[in-house]
Amino acid sequence: MSIANQTTTVVVSNDENLARELATIFAFVGEHVECLSLGEFERALRTSPQAKVCAVLDDPNVSAELPKTYPGIPFLLTEKLPSQLLERSNCLGMLSAKPTYGEVIRLLHYAQEYHRQKPGREEAHKQHAMKRLMQTLVGQSDTMREVRELIVQVAPSNANVLILGESGTGKEVVARGIHDASLRANGPFVPVNCGAIPADLLESELFGHEKGAFTGAIGARKGRFELAEGGTLFLDEIGDMPLPMQVKLLRVLQEREFERVGGTRTLRADVRIVAATHQRLEALITEGKFREDLFYRLNVFPIEMPALRDREGDVPLLLNEMIERLRAQEGVDFRFTDAALGSLAIQRWSGNVRELSNLVERLSITHPGRVVDVSDLPSKYRDANAEPFKPVYPEEMQERDALNAMFAEDDAALDDVLYPEGSGLIPATLPEEGVDLKTLLGDLEVELIRQALEQQDWVVARAAERLGMRRTTLVEKMRKYQLARD
Repeated sequence: MSIANQTTTVVVSNDENLARELATIFAFVGEHVECLSLGEFERALRTSPQAKVCAVLDDPNVSAELPKTYPGIPFLLTEKLPSQLLERSNCLGMLSAKPTYGEVIRLLHYAQEYHRQKPGREEAHKQHAMKRLMQTLVGQSDTMREVRELIVQVAPSNANVLILGESGTGKEVVARGIHDASLRANGPFVPVNCGAIPADLLESELFGHEKGAFTGAIGARKGRFELAEGGTLFLDEIGDMPLPMQVKLLRVLQEREFERVGGTRTLRADVRIVAATHQRLEALITEGKFREDLFYRLNVFPIEMPALRDREGDVPLLLNEMIERLRAQEGVDFRFTDAALGSLAIQRWSGNVRELSNLVERLSITHPGRVVDVSDLPSKYRDANAEPFKPVYPEEMQERDALNAMFAEDDAALDDVLYPEGSGLIPATLPEEGVDLKTLLGDLEVELIRQALEQQDWVVARAAERLGMRRTTLVEKMRKYQLARD
């Protein structure tokens, strides 16, 4: 004898009358019950050791080895059996001589949870799905953990899902996560933006049309429902769907069948519906812009996507993930300083994850291979309290760079300074007897300072700017060389 697939509770007893009484009790609370002798039960377990059953043991001849041999089976005991058996973790409780409804329901709940939380293929599948979701729905905030858990819960079913949240929060990523973790993962995922398609074309887009159904219909065409057969249809911005189309969509959700535009043949719709909107549908219902019955058809399992500003601590994780993706796809790499990360973490992000992604792409173009600090961020994202790094260079370097910049593009100007006409200040060629280079450079410095002062009418600040040095440095050099206006 084998345990039937639909069997949920097995009463094991050598007393037929008592077995019938126990079976009646469990049948009364909605269980499918089968009564077996101890020998029959052990043979059935050998045939189906992984059967998802709850065993009610009433035979005093039951060995303590039975629960130990079958750790995957939850057992409930009657008072005929020794209480020592309750030391086994899969012996969940003992029924009283006259069990109450509440007592039976409580013990059945324990048995169901024993099966539900038992490590195995289902748990491994959930862990695999959660691992994939952590790569696409990045974040360690409590709100994102909850979103991932909801996806894992609803994915194996065919329930309609309504994803709510502001624009840019990643509602389509959630929809794809539900599809990938579902039994329809090998089927198509077909997205439709209901707000981007003109109202007069939306029906044809969803349900398809036959040849000649309207002007321009030169051939038959499949709609999104047919293209999503066996998979998931994602209806984005469902709040923008016109009222006449809402009526037709409601019929498909209720009857699971539709006709093409201009057609008479009824087609079945083996499609899972996931909808999303950034609008509050309850408010649209009050305004008469959205059907209440359609709302309840879609809102079987709601998932609220949090705004990025409410995901505390997730911005650095998202940035790292986006940079890794750019590195893999585009070969572009850059990094952020802690100050830059802190500045980005306190932003309001009205555009949410989409806005953050756009910023990362922009910085990958303007700062490839560099370290991005607060001052490198667009002004909108800079923390006013953060002090950007401003390097201070040695004065000698500043003076040298100023000279290089002044004469780099004009050799004639350099000649005019080195060899001022008629001055005889600096020789055109190196004399045979040589020169005192330190004195020569000092004379050149004095001459340049004097020229800058004269050109700027001895306004020290302007002359310093002309020479590319600080005003205080120029004042010190004027004092050193005793330069003063006549």
